[in-house]
Amino acid sequence: MPIDFKDRVAIVTGAGGGLGRLHALALAARGAKVVVNDLGGALDGSGGSATAAEAVVAEIRAAGGTAMANSASVTDFVAVQALVQEIMDAWGRIDILVNNAGILRDKSFAKMELDDFRLVLEVHLMGAVHCSKAVWPHMIAQKYGRILMTTSSSGLYGNFGQSNYGAAKMALVGLMQTLSIEGAKSNIHVNCLAPTAATRMTAGLMPEPVLAALQPEAVVPAMLALVAQDAPTRTILCAGAGSVEAAHITLSDGSWIGLGEGADERLQAQMAQVVDTTQFQIPASGAAQGAHEIGRAGRHLR
Repeated sequence: MPIDFKDRVAIVTGAGGGLGRLHALALAARGAKVVVNDLGGALDGSGGSATAAEAVVAEIRAAGGTAMANSASVTDFVAVQALVQEIMDAWGRIDILVNNAGILRDKSFAKMELDDFRLVLEVHLMGAVHCSKAVWPHMIAQKYGRILMTTSSSGLYGNFGQSNYGAAKMALVGLMQTLSIEGAKSNIHVNCLAPTAATRMTAGLMPEPVLAALQPEAVVPAMLALVAQDAPTRTILCAGAGSVEAAHITLSDGSWIGLGEGADERLQAQMAQVVDTTQFQIPASGAAQGAHEIGRAGRHLR
């Protein structure tokens, strides 16, 4: 059964090029009205122009789709609110938000300026917060919403020279975890996508044959599945080169070390059991982790 977005309204940030452009084109091709948001800046976030967003809108319209361009910076909450109001006035609803906008300021942690750390957090994390916050009341009111955060293997697993980018991308996973819980009663599904693709962000970082295998188009199916009507929620998909995997934040079964004198030595002695991965669970919430620990303590302290 084809994924259909007829009568749905979607916002894609950072959609003037790369993955964002492909996301916008794919949503429009399947019937969505698409807002193409892009500041039009350089890879490091400097500068800005509406030209990139307008070019993608022209592509969508030439193919028979419906779209509008917007050049608001996701770091500007007032501008994002104005964008959302413009969409509501024009189309009356917002069903899908793809938080894709991002920049790079890569350097080793020793050499990184704190301003570059903060700016990457501002664009990736606070940009997604601003957009999600602006659409949230409308999704609650219509009892429907699909929000996608763009995370990264740099956040999930780490990459040299990307402490700022990795911190921002892992923070988006934490944001997704809680928004998926809070949005459940309003049929708002929130997911994460960690793409592996050859874009201007990866140019020069990998050999040409590898880059050729990492076509950005290979990531798009995962995006579509995560914002579709029957999308899962609280799911992290990794996608690249035709492969799709799920990443999980898991909890080992652990060990009870008790309280008081000697607890630290007992932990040291039982560390292998504490970090053992043969038995693990995926807690439904932070409270579920606490319940696991309290339950084990209760069994030992009876």
